[in-house]
Amino acid sequence: MLSTETLAYAAAAAAAGLALALAYPNFEFTALAWTGLTPVIVIALWRRPAAAFGWGWLAGLMFFFTLLSWLNFTFSVYSTIPGPLIYVPTLALASYCALYVALFAAALAWVAERSTVARALLCAPFIWVAAEWVRGHLMGGFPWGLLGYSQYRELRVIQIAELGGVYAVSFVVVAANSALAGLFVLRWRAALIGLVVGGMLVLATLGFGAIRLAQGAASSGEVRIGIMQPAIEQPLKFDPNHAAQTLGIYLELTRRAARDRPQLLVWPETAMPTALRRDAMLRRLLRETVEVLDMPLLVGSIDVRDGSPVRYQNTAFLVTQLGIVERYDKIQLVPFGEYVPFSALLGFVRGWAEFVADLEPGLRPVVFSGPPAPFGVVICYEGIFPELVREFVKDGARFMVNMTNDAWFGRTSGPAQHLAMYPLRAVEHRMAVVRAANTGISAFVAPTGRILRRLPLFERGVITNTVPLREGRTLYTRFGNWLAWLSLGVTGAVLAVARRRPTAVEHA
Repeated sequence: MLSTETLAYAAAAAAAGLALALAYPNFEFTALAWTGLTPVIVIALWRRPAAAFGWGWLAGLMFFFTLLSWLNFTFSVYSTIPGPLIYVPTLALASYCALYVALFAAALAWVAERSTVARALLCAPFIWVAAEWVRGHLMGGFPWGLLGYSQYRELRVIQIAELGGVYAVSFVVVAANSALAGLFVLRWRAALIGLVVGGMLVLATLGFGAIRLAQGAASSGEVRIGIMQPAIEQPLKFDPNHAAQTLGIYLELTRRAARDRPQLLVWPETAMPTALRRDAMLRRLLRETVEVLDMPLLVGSIDVRDGSPVRYQNTAFLVTQLGIVERYDKIQLVPFGEYVPFSALLGFVRGWAEFVADLEPGLRPVVFSGPPAPFGVVICYEGIFPELVREFVKDGARFMVNMTNDAWFGRTSGPAQHLAMYPLRAVEHRMAVVRAANTGISAFVAPTGRILRRLPLFERGVITNTVPLREGRTLYTRFGNWLAWLSLGVTGAVLAVARRRPTAVEHA
Protein backbone atom coordinates (compact mmCIF):
# COMPACT_ATOMS: atom_id res chain seq x y z
CA MET A 1 0.00 0.00 0.00
CA LEU A 2 1.26 3.44 -0.90
CA SER A 3 2.16 5.70 2.00
CA THR A 4 0.39 8.97 2.64
CA GLU A 5 3.60 10.80 1.77
CA THR A 6 3.88 9.03 -1.59
CA LEU A 7 0.26 9.81 -2.43
CA ALA A 8 0.83 13.45 -1.50
CA TYR A 9 3.86 13.69 -3.79
CA ALA A 10 1.97 11.99 -6.62
CA ALA A 11 -0.99 14.33 -6.24
CA ALA A 12 1.24 17.41 -6.13
CA ALA A 13 3.26 16.34 -9.19
CA ALA A 14 0.16 15.46 -11.22
CA ALA A 15 -1.57 18.70 -10.21
CA ALA A 16 1.52 20.69 -11.22
CA GLY A 17 1.59 19.10 -14.66
CA LEU A 18 -2.11 19.68 -15.18
CA ALA A 19 -1.80 23.31 -14.07
CA LEU A 20 0.95 23.93 -16.62
CA ALA A 21 -1.14 22.41 -19.42
CA LEU A 22 -4.11 24.61 -18.49
CA ALA A 23 -1.99 27.71 -19.16
CA TYR A 24 -2.07 26.97 -22.93
CA PRO A 25 -4.89 27.07 -25.50
CA ASN A 26 -7.70 26.20 -25.40
CA PHE A 27 -7.83 26.68 -21.61
CA GLU A 28 -5.53 29.72 -21.45
CA PHE A 29 -5.35 30.12 -17.69
CA THR A 30 -2.11 31.99 -18.31
CA ALA A 31 -1.39 32.79 -14.67
CA LEU A 32 -1.02 29.08 -13.84
CA ALA A 33 2.32 29.00 -15.67
CA TRP A 34 3.72 31.37 -13.03
CA THR A 35 2.92 28.94 -10.19
CA GLY A 36 2.40 25.53 -11.80
CA LEU A 37 6.07 24.56 -11.79
CA THR A 38 6.55 25.49 -8.12
CA PRO A 39 5.48 22.08 -6.70
CA VAL A 40 7.92 20.29 -9.02
CA ILE A 41 10.77 22.49 -7.80
CA VAL A 42 9.82 22.02 -4.14
CA ILE A 43 9.56 18.24 -4.48
CA ALA A 44 12.92 18.12 -6.25
CA LEU A 45 14.56 20.02 -3.41
CA TRP A 46 12.99 17.78 -0.79
CA ARG A 47 13.97 14.49 -2.41
CA ARG A 48 17.06 12.68 -3.64
CA PRO A 49 17.89 12.96 -7.36
CA ALA A 50 16.46 9.54 -8.32
CA ALA A 51 13.15 10.23 -6.60
CA ALA A 52 13.08 13.78 -7.98
CA PHE A 53 13.52 12.32 -11.47
CA GLY A 54 10.47 10.10 -10.99
CA TRP A 55 8.21 12.82 -9.64
CA GLY A 56 9.39 15.24 -12.31
CA TRP A 57 8.59 12.67 -14.97
CA LEU A 58 5.08 12.22 -13.56
CA ALA A 59 4.50 15.98 -13.64
CA GLY A 60 5.85 16.16 -17.19
CA LEU A 61 3.71 13.23 -18.30
CA MET A 62 0.55 14.89 -17.02
CA PHE A 63 1.60 18.19 -18.62
CA PHE A 64 2.39 16.84 -22.08
CA PHE A 65 -0.35 14.22 -22.25
CA THR A 66 -2.92 16.92 -21.52
CA LEU A 67 -1.24 19.49 -23.77
CA LEU A 68 -0.94 17.07 -26.71
CA SER A 69 -4.39 15.50 -26.32
CA TRP A 70 -5.34 16.90 -29.73
CA LEU A 71 -3.20 14.14 -31.26
CA ASN A 72 -5.78 11.61 -30.05
CA PHE A 73 -8.26 13.05 -32.55
CA THR A 74 -5.78 12.63 -35.39
CA PHE A 75 -5.07 9.00 -34.56
CA SER A 76 -8.72 8.16 -33.95
CA VAL A 77 -9.86 9.56 -37.31
CA TYR A 78 -6.92 9.09 -39.67
CA SER A 79 -5.21 5.88 -38.52
CA THR A 80 -5.94 2.17 -38.36
CA ILE A 81 -4.94 1.96 -34.69
CA PRO A 82 -7.83 0.20 -32.91
CA GLY A 83 -9.89 1.37 -29.96
CA PRO A 84 -8.11 2.47 -26.80
CA LEU A 85 -4.71 2.01 -28.47
CA ILE A 86 -5.17 5.37 -30.19
CA TYR A 87 -3.86 6.94 -26.96
CA VAL A 88 -0.58 5.01 -27.15
CA PRO A 89 1.24 7.33 -29.64
CA THR A 90 0.31 10.42 -27.61
CA LEU A 91 1.33 8.67 -24.41
CA ALA A 92 4.65 7.67 -25.96
CA LEU A 93 5.40 11.23 -27.12
CA ALA A 94 4.31 12.68 -23.77
CA SER A 95 6.50 10.15 -21.94
CA TYR A 96 9.49 11.21 -24.02
CA CYS A 97 8.89 14.94 -23.50
CA ALA A 98 8.37 14.32 -19.78
CA LEU A 99 11.95 13.10 -19.54
CA TYR A 100 13.12 16.70 -19.83
CA VAL A 101 11.02 17.76 -16.84
CA ALA A 102 12.39 14.72 -15.01
CA LEU A 103 15.97 15.70 -15.83
CA PHE A 104 15.24 19.26 -14.71
CA ALA A 105 13.99 17.99 -11.34
CA ALA A 106 16.86 15.53 -10.93
CA ALA A 107 19.42 18.23 -11.73
CA LEU A 108 17.92 20.54 -9.10
CA ALA A 109 18.02 17.74 -6.52
CA TRP A 110 21.63 16.93 -7.47
CA VAL A 111 22.76 20.55 -7.05
CA ALA A 112 20.87 20.97 -3.77
CA GLU A 113 22.27 17.72 -2.38
CA ARG A 114 25.88 18.50 -3.23
CA SER A 115 25.84 22.29 -2.90
CA THR A 116 23.04 24.44 -1.49
CA VAL A 117 19.29 24.71 -1.94
CA ALA A 118 19.69 28.42 -2.66
CA ARG A 119 22.13 27.69 -5.48
CA ALA A 120 19.75 25.13 -6.94
CA LEU A 121 16.93 27.69 -6.93
CA LEU A 122 19.19 30.26 -8.56
CA CYS A 123 20.11 27.78 -11.30
CA ALA A 124 16.56 26.54 -11.95
CA PRO A 125 15.77 28.96 -14.84
CA PHE A 126 19.05 28.09 -16.57
CA ILE A 127 18.48 24.34 -16.21
CA TRP A 128 14.92 24.61 -17.53
CA VAL A 129 15.93 26.65 -20.57
CA ALA A 130 18.78 24.25 -21.29
CA ALA A 131 16.33 21.33 -21.19
CA GLU A 132 13.91 23.16 -23.51
CA TRP A 133 16.70 23.86 -25.99
CA VAL A 134 17.83 20.23 -26.04
CA ARG A 135 14.25 19.02 -26.54
CA GLY A 136 13.94 21.40 -29.46
CA HIS A 137 17.04 19.99 -31.18
CA LEU A 138 17.67 16.36 -30.23
CA MET A 139 16.65 13.89 -32.97
CA GLY A 140 15.25 16.67 -35.14
CA GLY A 141 13.65 18.46 -32.21
CA PHE A 142 10.13 18.90 -30.89
CA PRO A 143 9.92 22.41 -29.38
CA TRP A 144 6.13 22.27 -28.86
CA GLY A 145 4.86 23.58 -25.54
CA LEU A 146 7.87 25.66 -24.52
CA LEU A 147 6.88 27.44 -21.33
CA GLY A 148 7.23 30.87 -22.91
CA TYR A 149 4.40 30.15 -25.36
CA SER A 150 1.91 30.05 -22.48
CA GLN A 151 2.27 33.84 -22.31
CA TYR A 152 1.52 34.62 -25.98
CA ARG A 153 -1.45 36.84 -25.05
CA GLU A 154 0.47 38.72 -22.34
CA LEU A 155 2.02 41.35 -24.59
CA ARG A 156 4.00 43.12 -21.88
CA VAL A 157 5.62 39.83 -20.90
CA ILE A 158 6.61 38.58 -24.34
CA GLN A 159 8.39 41.76 -25.50
CA ILE A 160 11.61 40.40 -23.99
CA ALA A 161 11.60 37.81 -26.81
CA GLU A 162 13.38 40.43 -28.93
CA LEU A 163 16.30 40.04 -26.52
CA GLY A 164 16.52 36.29 -25.97
CA GLY A 165 13.73 34.69 -27.96
CA VAL A 166 10.96 32.56 -26.49
CA TYR A 167 13.59 31.16 -24.10
CA ALA A 168 13.79 34.54 -22.38
CA VAL A 169 10.08 34.33 -21.55
CA SER A 170 10.52 30.77 -20.27
CA PHE A 171 13.46 31.96 -18.13
CA VAL A 172 11.42 34.67 -16.40
CA VAL A 173 8.44 32.38 -15.77
CA VAL A 174 10.67 29.70 -14.22
CA ALA A 175 12.46 32.34 -12.15
CA ALA A 176 9.10 33.39 -10.69
CA ASN A 177 8.28 29.75 -9.86
CA SER A 178 11.71 29.33 -8.30
CA ALA A 179 11.20 32.40 -6.11
CA LEU A 180 7.88 31.02 -4.90
CA ALA A 181 9.45 27.63 -4.21
CA GLY A 182 11.98 29.37 -1.98
CA LEU A 183 9.17 30.18 0.44
CA PHE A 184 8.86 26.45 1.17
CA VAL A 185 12.50 25.36 1.23
CA LEU A 186 14.56 28.32 2.51
CA ARG A 187 14.84 30.10 5.81
CA TRP A 188 12.68 33.19 5.84
CA ARG A 189 15.44 35.73 5.21
CA ALA A 190 16.81 33.84 2.22
CA ALA A 191 13.26 33.22 0.99
CA LEU A 192 12.46 36.93 1.21
CA ILE A 193 15.61 37.82 -0.74
CA GLY A 194 14.67 35.30 -3.41
CA LEU A 195 11.16 36.66 -3.60
CA VAL A 196 12.46 40.22 -4.00
CA VAL A 197 14.93 39.21 -6.72
CA GLY A 198 12.29 37.23 -8.58
CA GLY A 199 9.79 40.06 -8.23
CA MET A 200 12.30 42.59 -9.56
CA LEU A 201 12.97 40.41 -12.60
CA VAL A 202 9.24 40.15 -13.34
CA LEU A 203 8.75 43.89 -12.84
CA ALA A 204 11.71 44.65 -15.11
CA THR A 205 10.18 42.38 -17.74
CA LEU A 206 6.82 44.14 -17.51
CA GLY A 207 8.48 47.56 -17.54
CA PHE A 208 10.52 46.73 -20.62
CA GLY A 209 7.39 45.38 -22.29
CA ALA A 210 5.39 48.52 -21.55
CA ILE A 211 8.14 50.74 -22.96
CA ARG A 212 8.52 48.68 -26.14
CA LEU A 213 4.77 48.56 -26.72
CA ALA A 214 4.63 52.33 -26.36
CA GLN A 215 7.52 52.80 -28.78
CA GLY A 216 6.20 50.39 -31.43
CA ALA A 217 8.31 48.66 -34.07
CA ALA A 218 10.43 50.46 -36.65
CA SER A 219 9.06 50.15 -40.18
CA SER A 220 10.16 51.22 -43.63
CA GLY A 221 6.71 51.07 -45.17
CA GLU A 222 3.84 48.64 -45.37
CA VAL A 223 2.20 46.25 -47.81
CA ARG A 224 -1.31 44.89 -48.08
CA ILE A 225 -1.77 41.11 -47.96
CA GLY A 226 -4.85 38.97 -48.57
CA ILE A 227 -5.19 35.47 -47.12
CA MET A 228 -7.88 32.88 -47.67
CA GLN A 229 -9.19 30.11 -45.49
CA PRO A 230 -11.18 27.58 -47.58
CA ALA A 231 -12.16 25.38 -44.61
CA ILE A 232 -11.98 22.16 -46.62
CA GLU A 233 -12.22 19.03 -44.49
CA GLN A 234 -9.18 16.77 -44.68
CA PRO A 235 -10.97 13.76 -46.27
CA LEU A 236 -11.99 16.03 -49.18
CA LYS A 237 -8.71 17.91 -49.54
CA PHE A 238 -6.96 15.36 -51.76
CA ASP A 239 -10.05 13.63 -53.14
CA PRO A 240 -9.84 13.74 -56.98
CA ASN A 241 -13.64 13.72 -57.15
CA HIS A 242 -13.70 16.93 -55.12
CA ALA A 243 -10.83 18.63 -57.00
CA ALA A 244 -13.03 20.82 -59.23
CA GLN A 245 -15.05 21.99 -56.22
CA THR A 246 -11.87 22.67 -54.25
CA LEU A 247 -10.45 24.77 -57.05
CA GLY A 248 -13.76 26.62 -57.38
CA ILE A 249 -13.70 27.50 -53.69
CA TYR A 250 -10.17 28.89 -53.96
CA LEU A 251 -10.89 30.93 -57.05
CA GLU A 252 -14.06 32.41 -55.55
CA LEU A 253 -12.20 33.33 -52.35
CA THR A 254 -9.34 34.78 -54.42
CA ARG A 255 -11.73 37.05 -56.31
CA ARG A 256 -13.30 38.17 -53.03
CA ALA A 257 -9.93 38.97 -51.51
CA ALA A 258 -8.87 40.85 -54.66
CA ARG A 259 -11.63 43.42 -54.11
CA ASP A 260 -9.51 44.94 -51.32
CA ARG A 261 -6.58 45.26 -53.75
CA PRO A 262 -3.91 43.37 -51.79
CA GLN A 263 -0.39 43.31 -53.15
CA LEU A 264 -0.06 39.58 -52.48
CA LEU A 265 -2.63 36.79 -52.20
CA VAL A 266 -1.75 33.80 -50.01
CA TRP A 267 -3.22 30.31 -50.23
CA PRO A 268 -2.58 27.70 -47.49
CA GLU A 269 -0.24 24.73 -47.48
CA THR A 270 -0.82 22.02 -50.15
CA ALA A 271 -3.85 23.93 -51.39
CA MET A 272 -4.41 21.84 -54.52
CA PRO A 273 -5.09 18.09 -54.76
CA THR A 274 -2.67 17.88 -57.69
CA ALA A 275 1.02 18.75 -58.06
CA LEU A 276 1.13 22.27 -59.51
CA ARG A 277 4.17 21.82 -61.72
CA ARG A 278 2.70 18.60 -63.15
CA ASP A 279 -0.71 20.13 -63.87
CA ALA A 280 -0.48 22.31 -67.01
CA MET A 281 -4.16 23.29 -66.89
CA LEU A 282 -3.87 24.44 -63.29
CA ARG A 283 -0.72 26.45 -64.00
CA ARG A 284 -2.41 28.16 -66.93
CA LEU A 285 -5.51 28.90 -64.86
CA LEU A 286 -3.49 30.42 -62.03
CA ARG A 287 -1.44 32.51 -64.43
CA GLU A 288 -4.60 33.81 -66.09
CA THR A 289 -6.09 34.59 -62.67
CA VAL A 290 -2.98 36.55 -61.71
CA GLU A 291 -3.08 38.48 -64.98
CA VAL A 292 -6.76 39.38 -64.61
CA LEU A 293 -6.43 40.42 -60.97
CA ASP A 294 -3.02 42.04 -61.47
CA MET A 295 -1.61 40.69 -58.20
CA PRO A 296 0.82 37.83 -57.40
CA LEU A 297 -0.29 34.59 -55.77
CA LEU A 298 1.55 32.47 -53.21
CA VAL A 299 0.40 28.85 -53.48
CA GLY A 300 1.22 25.76 -51.44
CA SER A 301 1.50 22.52 -53.38
CA ILE A 302 3.16 19.11 -53.33
CA ASP A 303 5.94 19.04 -55.89
CA VAL A 304 7.18 15.99 -57.74
CA ARG A 305 10.80 15.61 -58.86
CA ASP A 306 11.73 12.93 -61.36
CA GLY A 307 14.36 10.40 -60.47
CA SER A 308 14.76 6.94 -59.08
CA PRO A 309 12.92 6.92 -56.84
CA VAL A 310 10.53 9.81 -57.56
CA ARG A 311 10.88 12.49 -54.90
CA TYR A 312 8.07 14.51 -53.33
CA GLN A 313 8.41 17.87 -51.59
CA ASN A 314 6.14 20.25 -49.72
CA THR A 315 6.57 23.51 -51.61
CA ALA A 316 5.47 27.13 -51.74
CA PHE A 317 5.31 28.67 -55.25
CA LEU A 318 5.13 32.35 -56.10
CA VAL A 319 3.04 32.84 -59.25
CA THR A 320 3.10 36.10 -61.19
CA GLN A 321 2.13 37.08 -64.73
CA LEU A 322 5.36 35.36 -65.78
CA GLY A 323 4.21 32.08 -64.26
CA ILE A 324 6.07 30.36 -61.41
CA VAL A 325 8.95 32.68 -60.58
CA GLU A 326 10.19 31.44 -57.19
CA ARG A 327 9.81 28.42 -54.90
CA TYR A 328 10.68 27.29 -51.40
CA ASP A 329 10.85 23.62 -50.39
CA LYS A 330 10.01 22.82 -46.79
CA ILE A 331 13.14 22.04 -44.77
CA GLN A 332 11.86 20.98 -41.33
CA LEU A 333 9.63 17.97 -41.99
CA VAL A 334 7.14 16.60 -39.46
CA PRO A 335 8.37 13.30 -37.97
CA PHE A 336 5.86 10.49 -38.49
CA GLY A 337 3.89 12.89 -40.66
CA GLU A 338 6.14 13.78 -43.57
CA TYR A 339 8.90 11.26 -42.94
CA VAL A 340 9.60 8.31 -40.64
CA PRO A 341 12.67 8.67 -38.38
CA PHE A 342 14.90 5.60 -38.23
CA SER A 343 13.01 4.31 -41.24
CA ALA A 344 14.81 0.98 -41.36
CA LEU A 345 13.53 0.20 -37.88
CA LEU A 346 10.20 2.03 -37.79
CA GLY A 347 9.13 2.00 -41.43
CA PHE A 348 6.20 -0.27 -40.61
CA VAL A 349 4.27 2.71 -39.15
CA ARG A 350 3.58 3.95 -42.69
CA GLY A 351 0.80 1.42 -42.90
CA TRP A 352 -0.85 2.63 -39.73
CA ALA A 353 -2.06 6.06 -40.79
CA GLU A 354 -2.93 7.94 -43.96
CA PHE A 355 -1.10 11.07 -42.80
CA VAL A 356 2.33 9.39 -42.85
CA ALA A 357 4.11 10.52 -46.03
CA ASP A 358 7.64 10.16 -47.35
CA LEU A 359 8.81 13.62 -48.40
CA GLU A 360 12.24 14.99 -49.13
CA PRO A 361 13.37 18.10 -47.23
CA GLY A 362 14.51 21.29 -48.92
CA LEU A 363 18.14 22.29 -48.76
CA ARG A 364 18.08 25.90 -47.62
CA PRO A 365 15.88 28.87 -46.68
CA VAL A 366 14.73 30.94 -49.64
CA VAL A 367 13.72 34.59 -49.32
CA PHE A 368 11.24 35.48 -52.07
CA SER A 369 12.29 38.73 -53.71
CA GLY A 370 8.66 39.72 -54.16
CA PRO A 371 6.42 41.35 -55.14
CA PRO A 372 5.45 43.08 -52.96
CA ALA A 373 8.69 43.01 -50.89
CA PRO A 374 11.24 40.40 -49.80
CA PHE A 375 9.53 37.83 -47.57
CA GLY A 376 10.07 34.36 -46.19
CA VAL A 377 7.75 31.39 -46.00
CA VAL A 378 7.64 28.70 -43.33
CA ILE A 379 5.37 25.76 -44.06
CA CYS A 380 3.26 24.08 -41.37
CA TYR A 381 5.11 23.62 -38.10
CA GLU A 382 8.43 24.96 -39.41
CA GLY A 383 7.50 28.23 -37.75
CA ILE A 384 7.84 26.75 -34.27
CA PHE A 385 11.61 26.47 -34.82
CA PRO A 386 13.04 29.89 -33.88
CA GLU A 387 16.42 29.30 -35.50
CA LEU A 388 14.89 28.51 -38.89
CA VAL A 389 12.78 31.68 -38.94
CA ARG A 390 15.87 33.63 -37.94
CA GLU A 391 17.68 32.35 -41.04
CA PHE A 392 15.03 33.92 -43.28
CA VAL A 393 15.26 37.21 -41.43
CA LYS A 394 19.06 37.27 -41.60
CA ASP A 395 18.77 36.70 -45.35
CA GLY A 396 16.60 39.79 -45.76
CA ALA A 397 12.94 38.83 -45.21
CA ARG A 398 10.87 41.93 -44.41
CA PHE A 399 7.84 39.93 -43.25
CA MET A 400 7.06 36.22 -42.82
CA VAL A 401 4.29 34.03 -44.17
CA ASN A 402 3.21 30.80 -42.51
CA MET A 403 1.08 28.56 -44.71
CA THR A 404 -0.32 25.50 -42.98
CA ASN A 405 -2.94 22.77 -43.01
CA ASP A 406 -4.15 22.00 -39.50
CA ALA A 407 -7.22 20.11 -40.75
CA TRP A 408 -5.62 16.92 -39.41
CA PHE A 409 -6.34 18.21 -35.89
CA GLY A 410 -10.05 18.95 -36.36
CA ARG A 411 -11.72 21.23 -33.85
CA THR A 412 -9.22 20.51 -31.08
CA SER A 413 -6.76 22.74 -29.26
CA GLY A 414 -3.98 21.84 -31.73
CA PRO A 415 -4.56 24.71 -34.19
CA ALA A 416 -4.82 27.25 -31.35
CA GLN A 417 -1.60 25.99 -29.76
CA HIS A 418 0.08 26.21 -33.15
CA LEU A 419 -1.04 29.81 -33.65
CA ALA A 420 0.17 30.74 -30.14
CA MET A 421 3.79 30.31 -31.21
CA TYR A 422 3.75 32.95 -33.94
CA PRO A 423 3.38 36.02 -31.70
CA LEU A 424 6.76 35.04 -30.27
CA ARG A 425 8.26 34.74 -33.78
CA ALA A 426 6.93 38.21 -34.53
CA VAL A 427 8.42 39.82 -31.41
CA GLU A 428 11.77 38.07 -31.76
CA HIS A 429 12.47 40.05 -34.93
CA ARG A 430 9.93 42.92 -34.68
CA MET A 431 8.38 41.57 -37.83
CA ALA A 432 4.82 40.96 -39.02
CA VAL A 433 3.65 37.39 -39.56
CA VAL A 434 0.90 36.45 -42.04
CA ARG A 435 -0.72 33.06 -41.46
CA ALA A 436 -2.90 31.25 -44.00
CA ALA A 437 -4.41 27.99 -42.73
CA ASN A 438 -6.69 25.62 -44.61
CA THR A 439 -9.22 25.18 -41.80
CA GLY A 440 -7.82 27.82 -39.46
CA ILE A 441 -6.68 29.58 -37.54
CA SER A 442 -5.61 32.14 -40.17
CA ALA A 443 -4.35 35.41 -38.76
CA PHE A 444 -2.28 38.56 -39.04
CA VAL A 445 0.26 39.05 -36.24
CA ALA A 446 1.81 42.46 -35.60
CA PRO A 447 5.52 42.97 -34.72
CA THR A 448 4.40 43.47 -31.11
CA GLY A 449 2.93 39.96 -31.05
CA ARG A 450 -0.63 41.22 -31.05
CA ILE A 451 -2.96 39.09 -33.16
CA LEU A 452 -4.66 41.77 -35.23
CA ARG A 453 -7.22 39.75 -37.14
CA ARG A 454 -8.11 36.08 -37.31
CA LEU A 455 -10.56 33.66 -38.87
CA PRO A 456 -12.03 31.05 -36.50
CA LEU A 457 -11.64 27.33 -37.05
CA PHE A 458 -13.54 25.93 -40.03
CA GLU A 459 -14.94 29.31 -41.03
CA ARG A 460 -14.58 29.86 -44.77
CA GLY A 461 -13.53 33.37 -45.66
CA VAL A 462 -10.87 35.91 -46.53
CA ILE A 463 -9.16 38.68 -44.61
CA THR A 464 -6.88 41.42 -45.87
CA ASN A 465 -4.67 43.68 -43.83
CA THR A 466 -1.67 45.94 -44.14
CA VAL A 467 1.53 44.73 -42.52
CA PRO A 468 4.65 46.79 -41.77
CA LEU A 469 7.96 45.93 -43.37
CA ARG A 470 10.66 45.00 -40.90
CA GLU A 471 13.36 47.61 -40.36
CA GLY A 472 16.62 46.85 -38.56
CA ARG A 473 17.61 43.88 -36.41
CA THR A 474 16.83 42.98 -32.84
CA LEU A 475 19.30 41.55 -30.35
CA TYR A 476 17.79 38.13 -31.02
CA THR A 477 18.17 38.57 -34.77
CA ARG A 478 21.84 39.38 -34.31
CA PHE A 479 22.83 36.80 -31.71
CA GLY A 480 20.12 34.15 -31.85
CA ASN A 481 19.76 31.75 -28.93
CA TRP A 482 22.55 33.22 -26.85
CA LEU A 483 20.44 32.76 -23.71
CA ALA A 484 19.94 29.07 -24.45
CA TRP A 485 23.69 28.63 -24.98
CA LEU A 486 24.39 30.53 -21.76
CA SER A 487 21.92 28.28 -19.96
CA LEU A 488 23.62 25.19 -21.33
CA GLY A 489 26.96 26.53 -20.16
CA VAL A 490 25.73 27.45 -16.68
CA THR A 491 23.95 24.12 -16.29
CA GLY A 492 27.02 22.16 -17.35
CA ALA A 493 29.31 24.15 -15.07
CA VAL A 494 27.05 23.87 -12.03
CA LEU A 495 26.57 20.13 -12.47
CA ALA A 496 30.31 19.65 -12.96
CA VAL A 497 31.11 21.56 -9.78
CA ALA A 498 28.40 19.69 -7.85
CA ARG A 499 29.82 16.37 -9.05
CA ARG A 500 33.09 17.16 -7.32
CA ARG A 501 31.33 17.57 -3.97
CA PRO A 502 30.26 14.23 -2.47
CA THR A 503 28.02 15.75 0.21
CA ALA A 504 26.18 18.97 0.78
CA VAL A 505 28.36 21.61 2.38
CA GLU A 506 25.61 23.98 3.33
CA HIS A 507 21.84 24.30 3.36
CA ALA A 508 20.53 27.80 3.26
